Amino acid sequence: MFENFDWIQAMRNSPVMLIILACSVITFGFALERLVYFWRRRGHPDQLLSGAIERVRTGNLKEAAWLCATTPHPVGAVARQVVENPSLGTDAVEEKMQIALSDQKLQLERHLGWLGTMGNTAPLIGLLGTVWGIMRAFHDMARTGSAGPSVVAAGIAEALFTTAAGLLVAVPAVMLYNHFVRRTQVMLTVAENHARTIRIAMDQSRGESRSRPAELRPQTAMFAEVA
Repeated sequence: MFENFDWIQAMRNSPVMLIILACSVITFGFALERLVYFWRRRGHPDQLLSGAIERVRTGNLKEAAWLCATTPHPVGAVARQVVENPSLGTDAVEEKMQIALSDQKLQLERHLGWLGTMGNTAPLIGLLGTVWGIMRAFHDMARTGSAGPSVVAAGIAEALFTTAAGLLVAVPAVMLYNHFVRRTQVMLTVAENHARTIRIAMDQSRGESRSRPAELRPQTAMFAEVA
């Protein structure tokens, strides 16, 4: 279908194609960067949860904090705020968790705006190329005074070519943008849920440690009466 089409000449004749080519390079670059970044941040949140809860129940808060600090998944940064501040009140720990979640969201959403912009803008640039090609076809018709297929073929081909190129850039950009947004929401939700689970385990551990002396008081009093 395109074996006889001169792609290089079409790009030279159409300035819109140069813009679309630049958009494709930007889209590919940021998409590759985000793919590598999300792959590095995937981590093992379920293993972190089980390991942190086990250390919290045994009173090893320093080991639990170290485990959170060495986890690349966002749950590590959020849960670390809970483990490292056991003496703070509920509201203060909640604020620290929300700050950590906001910071992780900013890191995960970095450069996603470029992908969304390319997905929304590339079809419009392709439409601009369509208008440019039609204008060129009418210009060739006015210059030659003929409306034969050979006269308008170049302009029509340029119009269709830029439209297709714009869609080829926009469709992957939109798909990748939606994937990364969904992945960000899942990672942040998992981080918040696991951090709250660790916080509940810490509260239960402190409650059990406080209730043990109270359970021993009746026995101590009974031994004193017998004596």
